[in-house]
Amino acid sequence: MKIGVLTGGGDCPGLNAVIRAIVAKGSKYDFDILSIRSGWQGMIQGKIVPITTESISGILPRGGTIIGTSRTNPFKKEGDIRKTLDNYKRFGMDAIIAIGGEDTLGVANKLSKKGVNVVGVPKTIDNDLGCTDYTFGFDTAVTIATEAIDRLHSTAESHDRIIVLEVMGRHTGWIATMAGLAGGADCILIPEKPFNIDDICGLIKKRHERGKNFSIIVVAEGVKPQKGTDFVVQDQEVDAFGHIRLGGISHTIAKAIEGKTGYETRVTILGHIQRGGTPTSFDRILATRFGVAAIELVRKGEFGKMVSLQGNKIVTVALEDAVATLKTVDLSLFEIAEVFFG
Repeated sequence: MKIGVLTGGGDCPGLNAVIRAIVAKGSKYDFDILSIRSGWQGMIQGKIVPITTESISGILPRGGTIIGTSRTNPFKKEGDIRKTLDNYKRFGMDAIIAIGGEDTLGVANKLSKKGVNVVGVPKTIDNDLGCTDYTFGFDTAVTIATEAIDRLHSTAESHDRIIVLEVMGRHTGWIATMAGLAGGADCILIPEKPFNIDDICGLIKKRHERGKNFSIIVVAEGVKPQKGTDFVVQDQEVDAFGHIRLGGISHTIAKAIEGKTGYETRVTILGHIQRGGTPTSFDRILATRFGVAAIELVRKGEFGKMVSLQGNKIVTVALEDAVATLKTVDLSLFEIAEVFFG
């Protein structure tokens, strides 16, 4: 069998671990693995080359993806789907393993309905993909954000400052919630709960009254005020899936806090630091388990499905179900974090 493998969307710690597992497990069955370069763009342009066991040597701890990625949607431009299907036949593929989040796997789901044999592997640092408890890359992002909170505590306390830390999270606040809880944030703002700036300032003032002259506020990039004002964006340009590039809401929040409280307020935006570099051991192991399971699905001919972590077991779910709805933050978990606010 000839199996194509691609990585789509934003890069993510653990991608290379999945690729490594797919190639290593595939070689046990004498499968030929083809790397589709730069995500779905590679299927459109025919940028497809073999990847061997020699190619995967030493890639387990590496960040990024050795086969490249892009935010390409073959369903957006007329003619791209025909090119994708033509290249699927031209290179003699028996299946494609697509590694990605809601957008990449959404394309995979649509191609599955057109007769392409597809298996999905869930990837996103946001942990917002449905039907799986965790996506690989999330643990690394939370670990990086938690370390940032730890480091910001010391400088905030030394200077009696309020520090607003902005983390990724377009539609969901998983990173903000988990990192904020682990790092002891004094307030956490997430898209699932629109915020009231006066309530935040009230919490900060109460801390000062108790002698706590510093605060750490963790903000997911996609948060909105309760009155429903628009996102603060870097620009109005959208990607191939219609997403506006986010980033900068923390500056608006910090300015409001300083204006209403009079306390010096600074901003730190982690940005792409969260998704770069070496994956944690948890993400390496989860990614490896996903890669091996994906090959097993191909071997069994179980297509149109995605591998998933439920509890501590790797199970199989329908791609259609996985991309149907975003997985939002469990508010009972957020309520635990709220115990420590203010």
